[in-house]
Amino acid sequence: MRRREFIALLGSALVASPLAARAQQAKKLPTIGFLGATSAVVWNSFVGAFLQRMRELGWIDGYNLAIEYRWAEGREERYTQLAAEFVKLKVDVIVTGGTSPVMAVKKATSTIPIVFATAGDPVGTGLVTSLSHPGGNVTGLSNQQTDLAGHRLELLHEVVPNMRRVALMGNVNSPNVELEMDAVQAAAKRIGLEPFRLEIRQAEEIIPGVESLSGRADGLYVCTDPLITMDQVRINTLAIKEGLPTINAFRQYVEAGALMSYGPNFPDLFRRAGDLVDKILHGAKPGDLPVEQPVRFDLIVNSTTAKALGLTIPESFLVRATEVIQ
Repeated sequence: MRRREFIALLGSALVASPLAARAQQAKKLPTIGFLGATSAVVWNSFVGAFLQRMRELGWIDGYNLAIEYRWAEGREERYTQLAAEFVKLKVDVIVTGGTSPVMAVKKATSTIPIVFATAGDPVGTGLVTSLSHPGGNVTGLSNQQTDLAGHRLELLHEVVPNMRRVALMGNVNSPNVELEMDAVQAAAKRIGLEPFRLEIRQAEEIIPGVESLSGRADGLYVCTDPLITMDQVRINTLAIKEGLPTINAFRQYVEAGALMSYGPNFPDLFRRAGDLVDKILHGAKPGDLPVEQPVRFDLIVNSTTAKALGLTIPESFLVRATEVIQ
């Protein structure tokens, strides 16, 4: 090759190289729209578990993947707004958790794949056609909120054997909470308790509702929901003040002063949601991916709250606990 031709070829290669690099950088990364039902603080452990699993599967945010985060702060009207944002952005997958957020996202799109890391009763609330064959553009993991409701109440009764009347508090705007309340009421009657419902529809009703339980209830069953979660500290503070032992499904509530929680390990559910997202990014259809069930369950007890309530929790109960928070 002549020297002049070689220099010309080298020059064109040097010009093409940065252009190719810029083209590679400009290429749109696969994008996940991550809709948090509450806040980044509350969901910190969930997001961490999800990101860790995605990294293990080779997906790194900012390198070969982009994640758009949105936080609804427990405000139901925000679910629809944020879902519409993701549709406008044309994200490749939407990840969320909680029945109401999933329903809002499902209404917003029938084409973008949706993965829910948690949903209380996916079939009962109409999120999927069946667990084995979800159909449509939705799949995820069930947290068996309704299925575990009766056992949750039995655990509270075991710790508070003299409990006679139990209040069931929940956001009745959520279809799943309605199903959970029905399950708790049936379980209460089966074990000889008198249940009554404290129905919440907006945040302003939460604190007056708990205050109204003074002298009316011996225990409080909290149906976990983003709206309720955002006020968990004040709920627990008031419950202790009113002498009400509480139980729910989330470890975070016990960290915030609730007496007990029993339910699936939620970080593990978000971790496993990463596997479903990975399959979808590699071409799988969400409707062909079965809804999965939890495999790890946690019983968490707050011994400080027990002391404040004047309760002595039997050692035989404590040894069954996954964790006792001091």
